[in-house]
Amino acid sequence: MLPSISPAQHIGIAVLLVAVFLWVAGFGRLVWGARLHHRPEAEPRVAGLAGIAAIPAQRRAEAHPMESVELTEAEEAAFASLVRSIRTLPQR
Repeated sequence: MLPSISPAQHIGIAVLLVAVFLWVAGFGRLVWGARLHHRPEAEPRVAGLAGIAAIPAQRRAEAHPMESVELTEAEEAAFASLVRSIRTLPQR
């Protein structure tokens, strides 16, 4: 114990040291779990789109109503044409 500080200051220093220790332990655990035990998720592969990993797979057909749009026949045809043109792009 330091004779020049009050007992309240001793308690404050002890509480501060415990808080720092807990923070370091928690941060260490976070870093340990993120760096050493990270298992990357398997990338969903769609036939013809295997090279485009940035596009996530569709979750399911019965998605939330705000996530679906009714297309006209012309829009469906244009979208099908776009998909065909993307599938014919050369793969890297």
